[in-house]
Parts: sequence; C-alpha cells; structure tokens
Amino acid sequence: MPSLKELTTRPTQFVGGHRLCPGCGEGTIVRQVLMAADKPVIGANATGCLEVSSTIFPYTAWNMPWVHLAFENAAATASGLEAMYKSLKRQGRYEDDVYFVAFAGDGGTYDIGFQALSGAAERGHKFVYVCLNNEAYMNTGIQRSSATPLGAHTTTSPTGKVSPGKLTPRKDLTEIMAAHGIPYVGQSNSGRWRDLTGKAEKAFHADGPAFLNVLSVCPLGWGSEPGKAVEICEVAADTCAWPLYEVAEGQYKITYRPKEKKPVEEYLKYQRRFAHLMRSEQGKEIIAQIQADVDRRWEALQHKAESA
Repeated sequence: MPSLKELTTRPTQFVGGHRLCPGCGEGTIVRQVLMAADKPVIGANATGCLEVSSTIFPYTAWNMPWVHLAFENAAATASGLEAMYKSLKRQGRYEDDVYFVAFAGDGGTYDIGFQALSGAAERGHKFVYVCLNNEAYMNTGIQRSSATPLGAHTTTSPTGKVSPGKLTPRKDLTEIMAAHGIPYVGQSNSGRWRDLTGKAEKAFHADGPAFLNVLSVCPLGWGSEPGKAVEICEVAADTCAWPLYEVAEGQYKITYRPKEKKPVEEYLKYQRRFAHLMRSEQGKEIIAQIQADVDRRWEALQHKAESA
C-alpha cells in the first residue's frame, strides 16, 4: 500500500466545493478510494446524495470522466463502459490503461440496483463497485432500505406506539457479493483511511469485478453530531456492529480486530435514530436482539477467517 505522503501527492480526482452535508462520510470515501488508484479512472455515479451534491449546475467536483445515471443502473453503466474500453483496445483505437469505478448508495445497491450489480458480477466485468452505505434512502427523505438496521427510526419505519422502528435486520450484502465468487470483496468505513485505501487499491488491481461496502455516517439521517463521524466509525468497528474484513479470491481475512469488543449499545447511543430503544423495555429487548445478531455474525466471520 502507498504511504500517506504518496497518496496525497497523486492527482485529486474529487475536489472541494461540493455541497455534501457537514460530517457526511461520502466525500471522504470517494476521495480516499480515488486516491488509491495509480491510473486514470472513469466513474459512473447513480442518482443520490453524492450525485446531486457534487454536480450542482454549472459546477462539478469531479476532475475525471464521470457519468451520471439512474438509481438502478450504476453497475450496468460501468459494465458498458468497461466493455466499450475492451473493444477499443482490441481495435487498436485506444492505448491507455484506465480503471472503472461505480458509486451508488445502499438504496441503489442493496435494493433497486442489485439486479444490475449481480449480473455484472456474474459476467465478470472488471470494475470496482463502491456502495456508499448510509443505511437508508437519505437523498429522498430518510426512508428505510434493506441496509437499514433492526430498530432504526426512519420516515417509513417510524417509532411510536405501534412500531419500535424497523422490524427486520439488514441484509448482509457483503456476504452476498462474496458468494458470487468475484476476485475481491471488502468491507470498510469512512473513518479508517488506511483500511479503506488499502482495500480500494486491492479492488482496483483485482482481475475482475470488485465490491466495496463502505459504512458512511449520515448526520441528518442518523441524528448524529457532524463532528463525531470518525469516532462513530471507530466505535462501529470496536463493537463489531460493522466489522472490517475482506474476501480475496475466496479467502476471508479480518483486517481489524478490536482489543476489547465493546457492547453494541456504545455504537447505538451516538445516533438519535436508536434513542427510542434506550427508553423502554421493548427497546432494550431489541438492543439485546441486535447484540445477539452482532455476536453471531462476528463468531461466524472469525470461523471463516480461521478456516482460510
């Protein structure tokens, strides 16, 4: 992995001046992922917070070739770009080596864009897909997605007398993508730059499709303090609510092991979307369910890594 000094001297492909919210993890993720690329990059970006905040006409924060597309077809567009590139190479009409990357939120990845993503992975297109995972449809009003955790308050899973928030656990898309048998899958967060850039570098160098699922703090949707974004990511890893690991050529590796695994409530307490769980017996039962699920998944992950 390049040193921090080397990373900071590489051309900046996502620049300042965008309108992302203070404390939003998406700008950090995009910049760090692109810093890991040692060749020019062509990007595809689904509609969402990143797109609407980085391309407010007549301005753009993208210092690279970039395509805006619909919610559902980030992977399909990246596939088409990569297929065109291979064709031009075969015809001798293009000589430069480039990378392809797609950025999309969890709604456009876990839900309405999953068919395109799964198809692209099965076909073997060589590009990096980055899920900017803030765990809900934040751009359109904080509606729940299948990435939204159990018990979280959103506008379509509201907490109140009838409901304690979202009633089901989130989908484990990282494991679903690993099950596709693609060369590289990584899970990281916006607060651990060395982990993220290291995984991005491996993803760009992978011989085929690569997928990065990156937890992105959303102060607006999570009800968290903008200045606490990095701290929240650190606690997410320390509680194993969002473990950091990779699957390279089918081999599991945990890239961060907390010295002392903290209770998941230490992570939940930073976020007002879980505040209602702290105030009732039913809420405490849901926290216990969340903790049990985190423990089960962490044990399973360790077993896979030890068996590698």
